[in-house]
Amino acid sequence: MDFDEILNIAISATGSREILSERLPRPLSSSNLQEIKDDRFLSMISRCIFRAGFVWKVVDKKWANFEKTFLNFNPLAVAYLSDDRLEEIATDKSIVRNFTKILATRTNAAYVIEKQDEHGSFSKYIADWPEHKIVNLWFEMKRDGSRLGGMTGPMILRSMGKDTFLPTTDVIDALTKYGFVKTHSNGSKKDLERVQEIFNLLREESNLSLSQISKVLALSV
Repeated sequence: MDFDEILNIAISATGSREILSERLPRPLSSSNLQEIKDDRFLSMISRCIFRAGFVWKVVDKKWANFEKTFLNFNPLAVAYLSDDRLEEIATDKSIVRNFTKILATRTNAAYVIEKQDEHGSFSKYIADWPEHKIVNLWFEMKRDGSRLGGMTGPMILRSMGKDTFLPTTDVIDALTKYGFVKTHSNGSKKDLERVQEIFNLLREESNLSLSQISKVLALSV
């Protein structure tokens, strides 16, 4: 099945081409991504981690408190929070008191600083990564950061405007339904690299971004 047919299914599912267009993500350009301050990246990294396996609305409602508690996510300040201070934060009822995720926030501040040293800024590190190898960025984030595996890495990137597809159940169901893959991905690097190849081909065919193709696929099943 060619992508135009899948696109028409998604249009029918949403009601019109205009409605579908409004629902499609709009990834940022590389230059716009580089303008984002690194504290905003650390904030979103932490936000997605705290959302994982939890009620998103609860985390989002408390996020202003997270910002205050974690010093507006200044990477250097967070990286130097003491163990005693982290234990104090874990008793703060104004945020979600998950010590493992609180500890990950400090670890990821150090991760952001490491990439600043290597690339000039964390935002430049993300912005310069080629989209046709975005899966490799997911696995590098998982390796170098804390609690950034699974859907967390892709969700961080999508939320910040980096062009990426999301390997959700709906997306993999669509790829299976339309014959692009034979079986569901088990999340292995090999399987996800194969999905990346499919998305790269669909991007050439459709002139849509990876994130837009991902959304169309999800809406077509």
